[in-house]
Amino acid sequence: MSIALSMPATGDGLVGNWSPGIGDASFVGWLTVIAYLVTGWRCYLAARRITGPMAALSDARREKTFWAILTALFLMLGINKQLDLQSLLTEIGRILARDEGWYEERASVQRAFILVVGALGVAAAGAAIFLVRRATRGAWIAALGATLVTAFVVIRAASFHHIDRMISISWFGLKTNWLLELSGIAVVLYGTIVQARAFRRR
Repeated sequence: MSIALSMPATGDGLVGNWSPGIGDASFVGWLTVIAYLVTGWRCYLAARRITGPMAALSDARREKTFWAILTALFLMLGINKQLDLQSLLTEIGRILARDEGWYEERASVQRAFILVVGALGVAAAGAAIFLVRRATRGAWIAALGATLVTAFVVIRAASFHHIDRMISISWFGLKTNWLLELSGIAVVLYGTIVQARAFRRR
């Protein structure tokens, strides 16, 4: 199986129609990047608060692991927001489909891909619940927000045209996808604030 990534027939970008660059140079695009990075930093601080004798407790260790995972996830999503790596994966899939002769069956492959990603998302949500089942209220709030963000990312990665049209609808000048993504990030950010307040009261 060969992947002819440089084939010009599929587009004029570096890989198909994709080229490295700024994916969303709008104000909201950069605001979302900043929100991801700030929230990732706040998750890192939340993990660092769990130190000393507390960190030796199993429940505290699980919560620390949870915050560390969120740190990595949100920093990665912040970087990906502008690199648009999911579009690169889409282009690689299209090139594969054309080269291997199953382009006409791409809808079935796409559905299978979404089922796999969805199953992984459910597994990740289950792991998050396990990690925070005895954690602080802030961790529970952050887990909810992370679930919302992950669901949004999966939906965007699906690239179903009717879903893309739905989440591109504007409300008073604000696109639905902006509201969904920023809302999930805001919930996680609020979770870090709740956790910080709880530690300050101790």
